[in-house]
Amino acid sequence: MNRSQFIKSVSAAAVALKFNNLFAQNQANYDWPKIVEANNKAVSDILKATQAGLKTLKRSLGFDLANLAAGFSEKTSNYYEKEELISGMKVISEFIISQQKADGTLDFGNLSSPPDTAFIIEPICAAGNILKGNSKCQEVNLLIKKIIEKSGAGLAVGGVHTPNHRWVVCAALAKINHLYPNPKYTKRIAEWLSEGVFCDKDGIYLERSMTYAEVIDRSMITVAAYTNRPELLKMVERNLHWVYECMEPNGNLVTFPSRRQDAYMQWNILLFYPQYRFMANKFSDGFMGSVAAFIESMPGFDPTISKDLLYLFLEDEILAKKYPTKPLPTDFQRFYEGINMLRGRKGEETFSLFGGADQPIIIGSGRSTNPSFFGMQKGKAILKHIRMSSSFFSTGFFRSEGIKKVGNQYHLYQKIEAPYYQPLPDKFKKVNGDYELSQSTDRRFWNKMDFKNRPKSNISLLEYKVVFEEINDEKVINFDVRGTTGVPLVIELTFAKGGKLLGCDSIAGSEENFSIKEKEASYEFEGDKISFGPGEFTHQTINNMEGEMYSTHFGSLRSNGMHIYITGRTPFVHTLKLS
Repeated sequence: MNRSQFIKSVSAAAVALKFNNLFAQNQANYDWPKIVEANNKAVSDILKATQAGLKTLKRSLGFDLANLAAGFSEKTSNYYEKEELISGMKVISEFIISQQKADGTLDFGNLSSPPDTAFIIEPICAAGNILKGNSKCQEVNLLIKKIIEKSGAGLAVGGVHTPNHRWVVCAALAKINHLYPNPKYTKRIAEWLSEGVFCDKDGIYLERSMTYAEVIDRSMITVAAYTNRPELLKMVERNLHWVYECMEPNGNLVTFPSRRQDAYMQWNILLFYPQYRFMANKFSDGFMGSVAAFIESMPGFDPTISKDLLYLFLEDEILAKKYPTKPLPTDFQRFYEGINMLRGRKGEETFSLFGGADQPIIIGSGRSTNPSFFGMQKGKAILKHIRMSSSFFSTGFFRSEGIKKVGNQYHLYQKIEAPYYQPLPDKFKKVNGDYELSQSTDRRFWNKMDFKNRPKSNISLLEYKVVFEEINDEKVINFDVRGTTGVPLVIELTFAKGGKLLGCDSIAGSEENFSIKEKEASYEFEGDKISFGPGEFTHQTINNMEGEMYSTHFGSLRSNGMHIYITGRTPFVHTLKLS
C-alpha cells in the first residue's frame, strides 16, 4: 500500500503516525554506496561535457569542479585517482580563469557580479578543501588557488544588490579565508555582518522568500562554522521551523508572502536538505533529522540532491554523521503576525491565509504584491489560490491591509477611494502646463497633473471585508464588499490542472473557466477531494482582473489551472465554505 492509499483509509491521527514512521524507517541516513554511485553518474556526465569543450560560463561549473574533486578523492569511487578527472578539473579551472575580470569577478547572472561570483566560488572552495594536500593534484590546486585568490580580492571590496547577497559574499569569503587566510577577508565579513541579519521571531528573513531562505540558511551555516559565530545558527533554526510549517505534504512550499520572484513560482523543500541535515547533527536535533529523512523519501531527491552529496559530505564531516529523528508535528495552526499570514495543518490537509502585501501596492521587484489570499490542499487535491477583484476604476485585485485576529476569526480589510480631480488652485498653476509627473492619489496611474495639489471631488469608495474562520471541519470565508453601489465583483478559485470538477458549468464553452452550478461543487484528484460552495454568478466580467498599474503594461497575473468564478455586484455579501 502506498502512502496516498494509506492516508485515505485512516484518521488524521493515524496519518500523522504513518507520516512519522516514514522518518524512523528512513534514518539509515542515505547509505554511502548510494552517494558514491550518484557521484559516479555525475562525474561521467561532467567528463563528457569537459571533453566536448566549455563555451558558456554558468554557476554549475563550480559544482562540477567539486564533484570531480570528490570522485577523485573517494576510495570507493569508480573514478578514484583517475587521470581523466585531473584533466577535467584542469579544463574547468582554466576556463573559469579565462572568464575572470581584472577584479576577479565573473559575468553571469549579472555583469562583473560579486554576488554571482560568490555563488560559484563556494563549491570551488569545497574542491580546494577536498584536494588540499593531495600531491597528485598539485597543478589543479594551483589553478584553484589562482581562481580563489583573484575572486577573493574582488569579493573583499565588491558590492551587492539584494539583502541575501551580503551573506552569500560573507560565506564565500569565510571559505576563502579558511583555505588562504587574509585579514581583509575577515574584516569584510565583519563589516557586512555589522549591518545586522534580520530574522524575526518566527524565523522569517527580510525577503520573505523560500528561494533566498535556502541561500541565507546555507550562508549562515558556513559563516558560523568558518568564523566561529555559533549565534548565527539560532536564526537558521528558527527559519527551518518556519519552512517546515509552510511545507505542503508533497514538499511544495507556500510562497504567497515572498518579496522576490518566487512569489509566483512553485518552490520545494528539497534544496534545504543539507541545512536540515547539518542542524540535526550539529545539535542532535530530532526535528531537523526527521525533516531531512522526509526529504530523502521524496521522488525528486535522487535526481536533484544526490549528485552533490559526496562533495558536501567530504567537505564537512558533520553532514556524514547519522542524524536523530523524532515525530514531526502534523496538526498545528500558526499565525505569523510579522508577515500577516495564517498557516494550518491537520495530517494531509493544509491551508494558508495571507494578508501581508506591502503597502502601498506598487508592482516591482522586492515588494510583496501577490493577490492570492487563500490556498488549500487535501492530499493531492490542490486549491492553488483564491483571489478577488472588481471593476472599480481598474484598481485591480483585493490585497488586504494586514490581518487582524478577533477571537477565532481572522479579518482581512482593504479600503479604496477613487476621486475625480478639480482644477488646480491659482497658486499652483503654470503657464506652460508642465506640471510634476506624479502618481494619482488612488495610486493606479501616473500623469503630469500635480495630483497632490488638486482638489478632489465625486469620490467613490469600495470597502472589502473578508473574515476567515474554521468551524468544525470547514473553512468558512465571509465576503462583505460595500461602498459605491453596482460595482461588478469577481472571486476566483484556481485549482491545479489535471483534476475533475463536479457541480460546475463551463463559462462560454471554456475549458478553463467555470461557475458553480449546484449549491456545492467539488474538485477531485486521484481520489482526494475538496468541496466548495455555494456559488453565485450574476455577470461574466471575469477578465482583466489585474488593475491598471499592471494590465496597461500588458501584464497578466492569471495562473495555470482550472478557474472557478463567483460574481456579483456591490453591496456584495457571500459566504464560501470549503472542506
